[in-house]
Amino acid sequence: MPEKRTVEKARKAKRAGKAPTTQAGEFVREEIHKIRRGEHGARSPEQAIAIGLSKARRSGVALSPPKKGKTKERTRKSAKYAYAVGQHKRRPRRRPRVSRAVSQVLKREPRTTVSRKALSRHAARAALRRTASERSAAARKAARTKGPVRRSAAARKAARTRARHAR
Repeated sequence: MPEKRTVEKARKAKRAGKAPTTQAGEFVREEIHKIRRGEHGARSPEQAIAIGLSKARRSGVALSPPKKGKTKERTRKSAKYAYAVGQHKRRPRRRPRVSRAVSQVLKREPRTTVSRKALSRHAARAALRRTASERSAAARKAARTKGPVRRSAAARKAARTRARHAR
């Protein structure tokens, strides 16, 4: 069950016209914090992200399931179910025994998979899979919904980064 604050933040992002992936990011962030607090673990950063995305879909974020061939068929099916539940197209089936088993398995997983270092490594690998033009387009799209205050803060940060790299 996601925290009330997380759902509110996702709704706020939706009102601001941000993409479903950005809205889902709040749920992923919550999941990472849960693991860092020690509530449970994750086998990899990808698993932590997947749990967050699934919760987002179930909470009604319009994040469509991955296309055929992008991920395993089992992952797609799971995402499709979660999406359908969130869009009220399907009644969620309560499965206490399965839920308990999953919780116990996750409790045995490591917590280090969501350390700053691990997430940084994951982000770098994910960025490498995208072309320069895709990354650039994503940045331009992000800037459009940023707003003047955040945009100027980002510009200052970019200037600082450029100055540091120039040395």
